[in-house]
Amino acid sequence: MIDKPVIGKFPLDIIEKIVYSKLGAPKSEILVGPGHGCDNAVIRLGNNQVLVATADPLSMIPALGIRDSAWLSVNLLASDLATCGFPPQFIMVNLSLPPSMSDGEFEEYWGAFHEACEKLGVAILGGHTGRYVGCDYTIIGGGVMMAIAPKNQYLSSKMSKPGDLLIMTKGVAIAATGILSRVFPETIEKAYGLAFLKRAQSYFSRFSVVEDALTVASTGLRDGGVTSMHDVTEGGLLGAIYELSEASGNGLEIELSDVIVTEEAKRVCDLFEIDPYSTLSEGTLIISVKPEKAEKVLQALKSKGMRSAVIGKVTDLHEGRWVKRSGIREALEKPSVDPYWEAYWKAQQKGWK
Repeated sequence: MIDKPVIGKFPLDIIEKIVYSKLGAPKSEILVGPGHGCDNAVIRLGNNQVLVATADPLSMIPALGIRDSAWLSVNLLASDLATCGFPPQFIMVNLSLPPSMSDGEFEEYWGAFHEACEKLGVAILGGHTGRYVGCDYTIIGGGVMMAIAPKNQYLSSKMSKPGDLLIMTKGVAIAATGILSRVFPETIEKAYGLAFLKRAQSYFSRFSVVEDALTVASTGLRDGGVTSMHDVTEGGLLGAIYELSEASGNGLEIELSDVIVTEEAKRVCDLFEIDPYSTLSEGTLIISVKPEKAEKVLQALKSKGMRSAVIGKVTDLHEGRWVKRSGIREALEKPSVDPYWEAYWKAQQKGWK
């Protein structure tokens, strides 16, 4: 039997079977290497410094347009890296462009890419650029973003501890809301009206967690209060919570009634029949923090105009991983394929616009 290919990020069981047992040559300098929920690698440099690095695809999504696609590519990388508690500094870029992308389109993309990097203080170090037969939109390459940080201050998603509280920012399904409202504007306007459509489309500007992470970091890291951060991507809030638990080897308990669900996210997810808790939510940050420092984190985020809420706690692994939904305690399972992809293709097949 031929396995059916998985669309989107590979499930954990496939990664464990194929990838994690074959990781090249071991190096003693690696402090944090590949692992579920570990978006950033950490390498010892000497002089009490480390190099933090992350990798992600670069995209050009026709429905978003050239400039917004470039901005998104930079900020998704930067969001991963900023969860270490320090701002991104450097990037290496590989662009494998489709033959149909003109020089003018590439110039516009690269100009917006440069502007996004410049705004974040990220220097472009080099890479590779070309057009190749077989390449197409939406994925047009990949990037590696890096930062240098003090060895005794950086954060990793491995560092949360039992007793820590879990805080989320902004809300769930941010990316699903922002992208679906851009790709299917007529459908959403017909269902909910023009004013609603514009509010939903504005979610695109919330896709980055760089400001969230650096604001949180300013309140104190490690013994200072914040023990880990993890940005939410495919698999949504529940997927990210599970990843954080896997990375740190802890249990957890989440109360869904405390989770931030905006009107726009709820109604878009209802329309596309998507669970808002388990779908694309780039722009949401998960934070583990010592209980006595939680209020300081909440107030720091509030001072920047960001919504946040305590949604649960980290527990010992033997206590399990649990979610309370409508008063019922359910075991949190390993995340499966994000429901966004099936909803997207169903909408395409129905002819939604």
